[in-house]
Amino acid sequence: MAGGNQTTIFEFLLWGLSEQPEQQHILFLLFLWMYVVTVAGNLLVVLAIGTDTRLHTPMYFFLAILSCADILFTSTTVPKALVNIQSQSRSISYAGCLAQLYFFLTFGDMDIFLLATMAYDRYMAICHPLHYMMIMNRQRCTLLVTVCWTLTSLVAMTHTFLIFRLSFCSQKIIPDFFCDLGPLMKVSCSDTQVNQLVLLFLGGAVILIPFMLILVSYIHIFLAILRVPSAQGRYKAFSTCGSHLVVVVLFFGTVIRAYLCPSSSSSNSVQEDTAAAVMYTVVTPLLNPFIYSLRNKDMKGALGRLLRGKVSFSWGK
Repeated sequence: MAGGNQTTIFEFLLWGLSEQPEQQHILFLLFLWMYVVTVAGNLLVVLAIGTDTRLHTPMYFFLAILSCADILFTSTTVPKALVNIQSQSRSISYAGCLAQLYFFLTFGDMDIFLLATMAYDRYMAICHPLHYMMIMNRQRCTLLVTVCWTLTSLVAMTHTFLIFRLSFCSQKIIPDFFCDLGPLMKVSCSDTQVNQLVLLFLGGAVILIPFMLILVSYIHIFLAILRVPSAQGRYKAFSTCGSHLVVVVLFFGTVIRAYLCPSSSSSNSVQEDTAAAVMYTVVTPLLNPFIYSLRNKDMKGALGRLLRGKVSFSWGK
């Protein structure tokens, strides 16, 4: 079937989270709970930062943007998965699948670029503290976020267009619980060599370049921290970076497994790929608010004041 006639394919079928009927109810409750906690937790982080002037710094500005991206990132996949479980249907329309793919890639890549931007922010704060506020001013922070959004939109548009030009076979069961690049290429009956090359080079660059920048930033950060004379100063510097490092390891570990490590189409491999996808699409956005809040006294204080109602929204003042 030609790529331009794909509108005649009304729907794909998603593999889902499990093929066991007795597990569907438990999975629905579990993923509903995780989704509600993810949205509520990240929303609380955004509100706490926006309502506390002491958190109107570059580090917390980027954290607020990351929390917004995490809400949107999770919302592209989990609600549809919940609807499919509840309705006992695995279908998703062709247009819906492409739309889900585009927004999933946009917000997922946004997480990657934001984590790299946050590492750069910590590098400037610890390695160049005297010039930090001059370099990381409001205009620079806004510019960095704008560049991140622009790049992620272009990358997502490129991948989505390349999927749009593919033809799909009669058996359209996507081996995942949402529409992603690898599973869609597996069910295509077109030549996917171009898609695979673009995924390898462009996708690899989107993942590995930020990851390498984060590693380089933290090597410089650790060397700078080791030169701090007081133990209290070293602990404070490590505490501001530790939470970010935990998130980086969780997110990049599963993303690299999903996109840069080839897998077969066997049932065990599909289950492994689904487990990896759940980690970076659901578990990491769920854990981020807890990771960034539990070890951060400023965030805990701001969240406490927010929950007690002792706040006034003053973002940007």
